[in-house]
Amino acid sequence: MKTVKDVSEISGVSIRTLRYYDEIGLLKPTELSDAGYRLYDNKALERLQEIMFFKELEIPLENIKKIMDSPNYDKEQALLTQKNLLEQKRNRLNGIIELISDVMKGVNTMSFKAFSNEEIQEILDHMLGCMSKESLKQQIQKYGSEEKYREYLAAGFSNEQAIADVFKWYGSKEKAMEAIMQSTGDVKEFKQEQDKNTEIYKKFMAAKETGDVNVEKEAVEQLAENYKEMFKLDNARSILLDLASEYLQKQKLAEATDSQFGNGCSEYVAYAIKKYYGV
Repeated sequence: MKTVKDVSEISGVSIRTLRYYDEIGLLKPTELSDAGYRLYDNKALERLQEIMFFKELEIPLENIKKIMDSPNYDKEQALLTQKNLLEQKRNRLNGIIELISDVMKGVNTMSFKAFSNEEIQEILDHMLGCMSKESLKQQIQKYGSEEKYREYLAAGFSNEQAIADVFKWYGSKEKAMEAIMQSTGDVKEFKQEQDKNTEIYKKFMAAKETGDVNVEKEAVEQLAENYKEMFKLDNARSILLDLASEYLQKQKLAEATDSQFGNGCSEYVAYAIKKYYGV
């Protein structure tokens, strides 16, 4: 048996709070000593631990009591649910911490000023310079001239939502510009990145088949790292959450993914991403 002082030291819960839990019937002492002091056995400590888990999820004490006193209360199932919810909370906090880290490094995560015409032309110069002569020739034939092809590419910069998404992924226009100018158009490099993606999606499907949450988590982490490499990102959270949203709309991208990797792949990946980031 442990005294209220012992329990307070073990759990970090104040003596005053333990007394309050007793008053409201949330955590009654196992027995009282001859002198009237509260005493707790291991079963009571286990209940206190469960209460602490529920409190981490910001559930009101009144509701915690109702849940734990219910005749249908399943301790193992409750712990599993708590674990999943706390993992989501942790991942959501990790995402916030990553954004704070970016801000501390000088990244403006809310800068959405559009590209100037000079910047657009600089980007187009770089893009065309990275293209093979054969690819550029094909596009010139398709659009009639290099100038017409440039006009077609430049028109894409007028899509405000698309540009806002790009700035959100990179944190600022400057970061986005830097990443674009780092791209080389190297076909071999692109194929290597695509091959990595293929292996990651196979891992997702393996996790889907076995229900292995650890493999699922590893796949999301690897996908994030690959996207960071592919798109020269500091943080892949925004782009992966946008990918998840796109998949759940069940349109062309989802259809293509399911066709390549198996039915239900896109939906599974979407929910895995959302779960990982606590959304």
